[in-house]
Amino acid sequence: MNKIPPKPNDKRTKNYKQWVAKYEKQSSGVGDTVEKITKATGIKAAVDGVFDALGKDCGCDKRKKTLNKMFPYNKPNCLTLEEHSFLTDFYSAEKTQITGQEQKDILTIYNRVFNYNDKPTTCGSCFAGKLQKLKSLFDEYNG
Repeated sequence: MNKIPPKPNDKRTKNYKQWVAKYEKQSSGVGDTVEKITKATGIKAAVDGVFDALGKDCGCDKRKKTLNKMFPYNKPNCLTLEEHSFLTDFYSAEKTQITGQEQKDILTIYNRVFNYNDKPTTCGSCFAGKLQKLKSLFDEYNG
C-alpha cells in the first residue's frame, strides 16, 4: 500500500514543490482556483467561522462546482465507448469529404469532449482544425 509522505515544511525547497505537484489535487477549473486563493488568504476560514456561527451553509461548494463547470481548464473529457467506436470507423475510412450528418456527429463529440459549444460551419479549414484536435486525442487512446 502506497502511503503519501508528509508534506515538507519549507516552501522554498525543490522537494516541497515536487510534493505539491505530485500529491495535491490539480485545479480542474476556476472554482478550484478561487477556493485555493481564499484558503491561502484566510478568507475561507473567516467565512466558515461566520457561517458556522450562524448555522448556515456559505454555498462555497456549490459556487466552486458551478464555476468549474462554467470555466473548466482545458482538460478534455474522456471519449465514451460509442464515440470511440464512431471515430474508429470514421478515421479508418480515410475520407476526403464528410457528409453534413458526419460533421454534426463529430462536432457533438468535439463539443462534449472539449467543453465547447461550437456550431456547424461551412468553413473547411475551421472544421479541419477541430477534426485534427479530436484526432490527436483519439490517437492518444490508441497509443
